[in-house]
Amino acid sequence: MLSLLNRRDYLAGAFALAAGTSLPSSFAQSKPQEPKWPAKPIRIVVSFAPGGLTDAYARLYAEQLTTQLGVAAVVENKPGAGGIIAIDHVVKSPADGYTLLMTTSGTVGQNRVLYSKLPYNLDKDLGIVTNFPSGPLVVGISDKVPAKNMHEFIEFAKQNRTTMGTYAPGSYPHMVADQTNKAHGTQILSAHYRGESPMWIDVASNQIQIAIGSYQAFSTVQARGVRPIGVTGTYRSPKLPDVPTLAEQGISGSLVTLEGGLPLMVPTGTPEVVQRILSKVAVDGAQTEKAAQLRTSFAIPNKPKNLTQTRLEWERDVPIWVKIAVDLGIKLD
Repeated sequence: MLSLLNRRDYLAGAFALAAGTSLPSSFAQSKPQEPKWPAKPIRIVVSFAPGGLTDAYARLYAEQLTTQLGVAAVVENKPGAGGIIAIDHVVKSPADGYTLLMTTSGTVGQNRVLYSKLPYNLDKDLGIVTNFPSGPLVVGISDKVPAKNMHEFIEFAKQNRTTMGTYAPGSYPHMVADQTNKAHGTQILSAHYRGESPMWIDVASNQIQIAIGSYQAFSTVQARGVRPIGVTGTYRSPKLPDVPTLAEQGISGSLVTLEGGLPLMVPTGTPEVVQRILSKVAVDGAQTEKAAQLRTSFAIPNKPKNLTQTRLEWERDVPIWVKIAVDLGIKLD
């Protein structure tokens, strides 16, 4: 015979079993279901004007999102203020995977020390999803400048007023100009543009004497009065195999061997599962013929990596970029 306590337990268990058998939907409804993602268009906010590598990658990635996920993806260019306008817009957007940022490593790396005040916290407000490699950048000069390599350009700059074109304040070429000034006593000025295309046009007309940027953008003016005198990074450009790297030329400093990238980022708090999907789209998309054509056009031999690898590399490289900016003492405000 059941005791009173056991009898009560038995009846409670029987009731629960009966309820579970007759009303299975009530149990399913008791656990909140995660909303389906994606369920609406995705925006990719680009911190530069159309025409450069950042914009090209963003538009290719938008196509990959549409193909792989079946939703519309649009690119929205918000250039200006060294990437601050675009970054601020994304940081203030909901962390739901529908607003992404495509920018350069500099605007979300060393900008955290180049600016005293920013409307966001670059250490906390953004997370990286993947990093599209930029490949070796081309150092190109006007044909009016009588230099065949970087050392000769430095000697020219010691005797003549020269200007380095950059695609944003605090960008890679801006830091190269400042590092050259510090190391060699030159007074190279930095002229900041809203993207690569207008920068290279001004090199071709000798309004500025030197610039650093992607091969594809450089190639549009190569036959119009611009010639390469070096490339950045640790290996030569596949499109310019006879042009030595700055490191091969004996230009010192860790900056010239660093390879920047084009990080795809999301507001902090974006669900991990969404970030992994976004990363997988980039990795899978890199295997397509269209992605291969873009890399060939821009002379980029490398492909984006998965979320885990990207995060590890980002944590390794950002402190290096930041230290260089600190050592140069550059301030943009």
